[in-house]
Amino acid sequence: MPLSRRHFLQTTSALAAAAPAPATPATANDRIQVGVIGAGARSHELMQALMTVPGAQIVGVTDAYKGRVERTLERVGKSAKPYPSFQSILSDKSIDAVVVATPDHWHKSIVIQAVEAGKDVYCEKPLTYTASEGMEIVRAAEKAKRIVQVGSQGVSSQTQTKAREWIRSGKLGKVTMIRAAYNRNTASGAWIYPIPPDASPKTVDWETFLGPAPKRPFSLERFFRWRCYEDYSGGIATDLFVHLCTTIHYLMDAKAPSRVMAMGELYRWTTSRDVPDTLNAILEYPEGFAVNLSSTFNNQLSAGGGFQILGTEGSIVLGDGMSFHAESAVEDNRWIVESWPSRLEADYYKSPKVRESEMPQTWKPRLRGELEVYHETGADTTNAHLSNWVDSIRSRKPPYEDALTGHRAAACAHMVNRSVKQRRMMEWDFRQEDIKA
Repeated sequence: MPLSRRHFLQTTSALAAAAPAPATPATANDRIQVGVIGAGARSHELMQALMTVPGAQIVGVTDAYKGRVERTLERVGKSAKPYPSFQSILSDKSIDAVVVATPDHWHKSIVIQAVEAGKDVYCEKPLTYTASEGMEIVRAAEKAKRIVQVGSQGVSSQTQTKAREWIRSGKLGKVTMIRAAYNRNTASGAWIYPIPPDASPKTVDWETFLGPAPKRPFSLERFFRWRCYEDYSGGIATDLFVHLCTTIHYLMDAKAPSRVMAMGELYRWTTSRDVPDTLNAILEYPEGFAVNLSSTFNNQLSAGGGFQILGTEGSIVLGDGMSFHAESAVEDNRWIVESWPSRLEADYYKSPKVRESEMPQTWKPRLRGELEVYHETGADTTNAHLSNWVDSIRSRKPPYEDALTGHRAAACAHMVNRSVKQRRMMEWDFRQEDIKA
């Protein structure tokens, strides 16, 4: 069941002077003019997808490594130009919207400055680096009346839409348990990415990368493998669990878990990171179900992971497509009543309903193990998610995954990480929209 794949700086004087952009593009060709902030590997996937979306045009890019900017210009073509900083993109009034695909520790600062500059935003997950940042972003987006869509693309898939319909219709009965996993067993899967041979202090802007993070000596490993370090990332929880929780919240109409307990350790990749390579968590939701999340970078049994949504009448398995499995549980207390006195056993089976449900030889023909399988075709979910973002920019209608939704999904990851660190259960404050102290 493989799963597809992922206000430190004050506003500059130029941004402070910038007037909010109009609700719809005012450019001559009526295209959404998009600036890209951060041009790493995932950003290039986003750009390739965005280039297929009608009515959107990538016009600018900035990154702390010069090679990524060079490759962006090769990929996008003459319509795009390099910008020296994200501030210069935000101060350009001709740019309507931005894609924020930086390391996690930069998200809050850039997203808030972007909406204050009148830009609509697509921010790769996780929306936040800490749970307390979430409502700052939500309030800033609401005040500026800007669209903020978060990049957990699965919620734009027809597969998840169908699963949500099944759950809402009662097809599964009462769902009380969800199991979700995301496993890998390669160096690249554990974020040990290759480093470009031309990378050096001449081609990498270390200070720009650090931004609000703790000051440290120049390190190519930290720059190109930032997910491995808690100064810039929440590791497995913020990179992978956020996707899982976004889907769970969408399918189950849930806001956030009320309680989270987690354990995580660094077992194998000990010389390359300071975040766990194995993580297990239990999440309890007030809507009446529990979730088991797990991930390891040391084994990929079941081809990477998967979803199991378990109900009293049936189950959904999500992964490479979607399948529904009907429950076929039948009561059989024969071994119990055979220990009773014979007269009581005989009385027990006098009821026709008992004979029908507990005596196999009297069963009537029935369908057992009913199975339905679906496979999604058409556009990739990343393309669909970006297309939905562009549609929201034009219509000014809420996006598929707005800032509040993204905040709550990221909060699950932050609760997991804090539980691991503090070795205790975390609770969510639904009124404050933050982790209880």
